[in-house]
Amino acid sequence: MKPYYEPDLNQIIGQHQAKRALEIAAAGGHNLLMNGPPGSGKTMLAKALRSLLPALNTDEIIEITKLHGLEGDNDFNVITQRPFRSPHHSASMVSLIGGGNQPTPGEISLAHRGVLFLDELPEYGRQAIESLRQPLEDGIVTISRASSRSTFPANFQLIATQNPCPCGFATDETQPCTCTAHQINRYNKKISGPVLDRIDMIVEVGKIEQRKILDHHQADASTGEETSARVAERITAGRKRQFSRQGQNLTNADLSAKQLKGYCPLDTKSSQLLQVSAEKLNLSVRAIHKIIRVARTIADLDDSEEIVARHLAEALQFRKRTTFQV
Repeated sequence: MKPYYEPDLNQIIGQHQAKRALEIAAAGGHNLLMNGPPGSGKTMLAKALRSLLPALNTDEIIEITKLHGLEGDNDFNVITQRPFRSPHHSASMVSLIGGGNQPTPGEISLAHRGVLFLDELPEYGRQAIESLRQPLEDGIVTISRASSRSTFPANFQLIATQNPCPCGFATDETQPCTCTAHQINRYNKKISGPVLDRIDMIVEVGKIEQRKILDHHQADASTGEETSARVAERITAGRKRQFSRQGQNLTNADLSAKQLKGYCPLDTKSSQLLQVSAEKLNLSVRAIHKIIRVARTIADLDDSEEIVARHLAEALQFRKRTTFQV
């Protein structure tokens, strides 16, 4: 079996906005969708997330180990790292959600307290994608059978990627796109509005110039990009601020609507900015709440007790999803 490869952020050339999105997502436990052409580094960025996440505490280790024991594939080994589940796009709804005559946890529960990575999200079956709606909202999944009803925890962080179009080259200046407008529209619609509404952040990942790749390859390995270890220090500090504020190990992504009012007040300038943006982007109440949660995480990374306009403005940058036409 090919060993799992966990890249360091400094091995990824450029993509500073995507790396910033990854840092924010890791600090606040936010769901993230990366949109970009093949070869832009989306998969490598997603795999690098594992190097940024804080270590599990004792209670989480016990909880995850027990859960994986129900699935029966860990031979009772104690699980000490955050799960990183990456099911193939041919995975059925049952394998994602769980099920069987005697219900067992699916991929979303095995990703509990960790990451569920769905590479090329539109390639998954529509039913499988839609089945994520309840777990993303509630952090649990309930499987009903004629004679039983089983509930499994599913508080995972969704990291997904997609190409701008079926062939992948809608944004590529060197290769022509072969897709029709109808194909692109149909491709983008495979991720429904309700599912997108449950994703906190969306970032565009552009293709890196070949010259930069060659320059990086020839350069001294000690120069260039920021390491995962350094970014992880900021993430750990940001999470400590969240936990200290709330008095419990609750990330900003898990704040309830009631908690938002207490922990995420907005000043007049920020409120006006959010109101104008909500009207312009036609944002739902859920989307507005997610923007505030992301802004709270950005403020925590900035070591700021208050959410100010610049925090909210950055959070808004990660809300709009770009679609392409030929």
